[in-house]
Amino acid sequence: MDDLAPAPDAPVELGESVEPRTPHRLHALKDKDTFVVADSYGDILGSGDGLFHNDTRILSRFRVLLGGKPPSLLSAAIAQDNVFFTFNGANQALPYPGGPVGPPGVLHIERKRFLWEERLYERISCTNYSRDVVLLPLVIEFGADFHDMFEVRGMKRARRGQMLPPQIDGRRVRFGYVGLDQVERASIIAFSDPPGRLSAQRAEFMYSLAPEGKLELYLEIGATDGHIPSRERFRDGAARARWDMRARRRHGARLKSSGRLFNEWLEKSRADLALLTTRMETGPYPYAGIPWFSTAFGRDAIITAWQILWFEPSLAKGVLTYLAAHQAEEVSAFRDSAPGKIMHETRKGEMPALGEVPFGRYYGGVDTTPLFVALAGAYAERTGDMALIDDLWPALMAATAWMEHFGDTNGDGLIDYARGQESGLANQGWKDSQDSVFHADGRFPDGPIALVEVQGYAFSAYRAMARFARLRGDDDSHDRWGARAEHIRETVEARFWMEDQQFYGIAIDGDGELCRTRTTNPGHLLFCGLPSPERAQKVTEQLLSARFESGWGLRTLATGEARFNPMSYHNGSVWPHDTAVCAMGLSRYGERDGVVNLTSGLFETAASFEMRLPELFCGFPRNAGEPPVNYPVACLPQAWAAGSVFMMLQACLGICVNGADGEIEIVDPRLPIGIDRLSVDGLRLGEARVNLLFERSSGKVTVHAHSRSGVPVKIR
Repeated sequence: MDDLAPAPDAPVELGESVEPRTPHRLHALKDKDTFVVADSYGDILGSGDGLFHNDTRILSRFRVLLGGKPPSLLSAAIAQDNVFFTFNGANQALPYPGGPVGPPGVLHIERKRFLWEERLYERISCTNYSRDVVLLPLVIEFGADFHDMFEVRGMKRARRGQMLPPQIDGRRVRFGYVGLDQVERASIIAFSDPPGRLSAQRAEFMYSLAPEGKLELYLEIGATDGHIPSRERFRDGAARARWDMRARRRHGARLKSSGRLFNEWLEKSRADLALLTTRMETGPYPYAGIPWFSTAFGRDAIITAWQILWFEPSLAKGVLTYLAAHQAEEVSAFRDSAPGKIMHETRKGEMPALGEVPFGRYYGGVDTTPLFVALAGAYAERTGDMALIDDLWPALMAATAWMEHFGDTNGDGLIDYARGQESGLANQGWKDSQDSVFHADGRFPDGPIALVEVQGYAFSAYRAMARFARLRGDDDSHDRWGARAEHIRETVEARFWMEDQQFYGIAIDGDGELCRTRTTNPGHLLFCGLPSPERAQKVTEQLLSARFESGWGLRTLATGEARFNPMSYHNGSVWPHDTAVCAMGLSRYGERDGVVNLTSGLFETAASFEMRLPELFCGFPRNAGEPPVNYPVACLPQAWAAGSVFMMLQACLGICVNGADGEIEIVDPRLPIGIDRLSVDGLRLGEARVNLLFERSSGKVTVHAHSRSGVPVKIR
């Protein structure tokens, strides 16, 4: 996912000037279409951080000073449920007016913040632990530049709109900006106490703290005016935010293991998904990631919904319904759209509104449309909910028509792509950076390009449509779509397979030449069930070899290939969701030991990132006693990274929930390394609820199932 694709040999597109601080020192909160990213002090300094609303930065500077200096850092953390950020610090030496310098470390300062109803609430509290009265000069610096997200990411604009004069009224400052789109955007910062001095850049307070005395200052910041901040408003908003998050985390079955740290990974991943999921009119929808992709993406949401489909299918329903409502209806080279195509991403900022970038509603993803149809098939099988399929049928038909006509530009039955204009994405699979598809000698291919994994998605999509057609009594369509699926299978086996390397190439270019590069893309073919068992075994062996397996996860590109770079975005880094999809593919063909080892690697990676998997990390080989190497501008949290643990767990357990037939099948279950017991409680199957208990005993894993409604559970 990269709507500003990096140039070849420049894997970190944004540069140091945009994001000089490392990701693990940044902390993010989100509510609906508002999110905040700040450093460990809670400060915003105006590089890649800020308070954002509808893809516009409405707070670009926010800094707290004690006596003209930042406090010393004691700790900083996001709560386990992702509701609160808390900073703990101590004062540096404080100057007394006309007197000596007060000692450092006698004042404890806490900054606690949360987002609720798209407003930032913050409490700044100071406690005096000295035996003397302390005079505390407290300064808050602030500013709003109203930069569009694409400006924050490094794009330059020829001209901008008009900044309005700040309005100051005692305890509130209002910033305003009228964009070139003639939309006025605002940012209001308000204080519970009137500052001694208040300007358009800073608020100055002077407090006198007795021994063991404490002060509390409340702030609220948002795009609209609110009430005067207070302790009561802070506590009420905090309670509502926490209750709302608890409600969002309770969807789906409950998973619990015998391992404390493994449970923390499960809980943090679930909390990240709850944080990123936004309630739309069409249902829940997971935004892709913070900070760069906190918006609706098609591919990311489909994969995320698929990762948790086995125990929480309602997210897939929301994703399918939203994407159907935003399906393309016209041909546009600028937006890479055509009738029936499924959306790649949508943005709400000034630059997309003006057409300075095509991403207001952009369709430049070649895989999103077949993935949409394939997810509908998987959802129907998981739930038996054919009423939704009936509602989606016009959209499914239109998507399939796009695959049959617009998606196959060469007329060979393969789905391919070529961007309509230079402003669009050069590569339009999930590895969409500019240098991610190439020949064995490093040459970039001419379009249109047919990616190997996209053919797997199309294979699954046509098979799903064939099943739907049979259920609807349309035998002609069943036969036609079934034949198309088989044609894709035969074509992939004939044209993508490299006999000398016993592996599939990544793509076929516009001249019909195979890009003979070994990547993880064929692992997605296994996920779709396209390869023959013999070839799937060969792919499995190579994916689990040291050329792909870093010890932390699967590299996107095998070592030794042209353009391999473990620090790149797509050419040798490790993406957790990619590893999870490949692991699910391996599991589909019977591999279990390798899947268990991959799960262990991702678990230990999460432990190095505070039990939270990043969007990606570097693909250096694992060294004893050393952590994985982070990628400098990876999103954290990221939806399909957070969902990876659940797909890995499904791959280990060998579980398939079939709501259409009313049964659960478990094949050769395994438990992750170090886990002796795992419970899955409240697994919904139609109107029934099933509890499963997996236990390790004498080197084997046994399964105990309980259901009051007598749901059959097949165990092999």
